[in-house]
Amino acid sequence: MGLFKKYVNQTRKPEGTLGKMMIKGMNSGHAKMADWGLSHLKKTQPADIAELGCGGGRNAGELLKKYPEAKVTAIDYSPLSVQQAAEYNRELMEQGRCEVRQGDVSALDLEKESFDLATAFETIYFWGDLVKCFTQVAGILKKGGIFMIVNESDGTDAASLKFEKIIEGMKCYTAEDIETALKAAGFSAVKVDHHQSKPWLTVIAKK
Repeated sequence: MGLFKKYVNQTRKPEGTLGKMMIKGMNSGHAKMADWGLSHLKKTQPADIAELGCGGGRNAGELLKKYPEAKVTAIDYSPLSVQQAAEYNRELMEQGRCEVRQGDVSALDLEKESFDLATAFETIYFWGDLVKCFTQVAGILKKGGIFMIVNESDGTDAASLKFEKIIEGMKCYTAEDIETALKAAGFSAVKVDHHQSKPWLTVIAKK
């Protein structure tokens, strides 16, 4: 496997030196997309937030800026991502506003019906069985809770489909794929917004 392929495969589960490089790149490179996604959260005022597939932890920090009274539990299945996210949010963790834990979205070890909002930025490409994972997310949300997914790919753009072929375990989902899986997992009132000039998607579903 060439160096480039080794590097881009770090998007799935960052490890080692290349993984640290990837995490740093994710925090900066995905910032505009993530902030565009966050701008869709206009009516909810969550107290407890689950940030799933938190990567380097940048979005957990942004959620806490947006909701200064909230607490975020950030989850990732990469030990390196957990380490880096904790470092990124050290002050917030010391304040008791942020917790970073290792976990798998296909079997979430979080209290049932305890979160007002769950978020997933640039991560569901690697979730495998979407219905199973979305059902896990539904399980941790309170009734009326919100699940927001933000993707750089709409499942049809050429660049992402190219990476799908070289990154192990990656699947680019269309808006229809995501909506169908969400409804099968018990979510309702699914709303999709497609960026006007980029293949970005924000999907918001209510339990």
